[in-house]
Amino acid sequence: MTYKEALEKIDSLLVFGSKLGLDRIEELLQLMGNPQDNIKFVHVAGTNGKGSVSNMTARILTAAGYKTGLFTSPHITGFGERMQIDFNKISQQEVIELTERLFPLVERLRAEDKIITEFEFVTAMAFEWFSEQEVDVVVLETGLGGKFDATNVIKTPLCSVITSISLDHTAVLGDTLAKIAEEKCGIIKDSGATVFAFQEDSVNTVVTETASKRNNVLYTPFNLPVLLSDITGSIVSYDGMEIKLPLVGMHQVNNLALVLAAVQALRSRGLSIDNDAIRNGVECVKIPARFELLSNNPMVIFDGGHNPGGLAALSSAVDKYLSDKKIICVMGMLKDKDCRSALSVLKGKIYKLITTTVAESPRRQTAEELKETASEYFDNIVADENAVNAFKAALKFAEETKDSVVLVCGSLYLAAQLREYYLNEKE
Repeated sequence: MTYKEALEKIDSLLVFGSKLGLDRIEELLQLMGNPQDNIKFVHVAGTNGKGSVSNMTARILTAAGYKTGLFTSPHITGFGERMQIDFNKISQQEVIELTERLFPLVERLRAEDKIITEFEFVTAMAFEWFSEQEVDVVVLETGLGGKFDATNVIKTPLCSVITSISLDHTAVLGDTLAKIAEEKCGIIKDSGATVFAFQEDSVNTVVTETASKRNNVLYTPFNLPVLLSDITGSIVSYDGMEIKLPLVGMHQVNNLALVLAAVQALRSRGLSIDNDAIRNGVECVKIPARFELLSNNPMVIFDGGHNPGGLAALSSAVDKYLSDKKIICVMGMLKDKDCRSALSVLKGKIYKLITTTVAESPRRQTAEELKETASEYFDNIVADENAVNAFKAALKFAEETKDSVVLVCGSLYLAAQLREYYLNEKE
């Protein structure tokens, strides 16, 4: 089996299950010997910020000397990004070997009409790899929700982290913040530690009551003084030292505050994490497509914000760092996203909008469909079904327009596609 063939096998599985539940992955893991039971976890759920929180937490643990696994999704730079140890991606050969060994179990279950999804298989693969590599701790990011997410087969983690919650995947998770919060709180296990930043009242009530019912110690962040903030990131003050946060935006400062609360929880659970590890870990964090500045001439920024909360954070960053720029925005969104809410937060901030289609997604909406919706909020709009052509048009327009910036947003899948194209073109 080649690496390409392994990925094709994984991609051949259903993206989503026909019904919610953990029965399928639990049965698969039982056939594998339950590798997840050999691992300590930091479990992270939320609508927005969980990728940033997971990455920063893993960086700090690695800097503290722990052999640290990181499991995230979706990937931006390639499949190996989804599972890493000390920020070394799983190798192609390891993916091949794990697929060859584990896929027959998937086929065995399929013969019994038990269909394993793509995310369930990748999660099981990650558990197997982390267990075999004898990691000290894994920072485990949920895929969708919490209660019925495939990652939620683990026992009580070192701590459960709940990030910012907003409306997303409402058809699956519920149509109110309280319902979504209840799903996310499924990762809170008995006698654990919960890390959470207070937000909307309905969310606060669900999280605090769940933590109390499950006998969890609740850790909440405090405000971090910001000494400097610009397009390259922020400098914050923490416990008598200055920390350079390379991630842009005040929402990332809030994410860091949540991470520091998680560090407190981990220290209480016996992990040794000194302040040098915090500073060194945070200062080397790199996450693609999170208000990522890839060029200054012309200025080109990629952001994976794809729901109202994510787009609101993007809007705040545009206000703070790009208020004097003409924003030429390339946007594609999936059909199951709240496009109107997402578009409304950018109203009045986009100089020219080019809508496009997110390639290779069964949930994609066409550029024309998005243009029609966006016309309620923007005047200067064109549609181009081909994402690369849309991006090329934006770059050309930026070269001809003084004080302009190209912004790609609306979908992590779109950001991944165009980011790869742009970096290859620059080489």
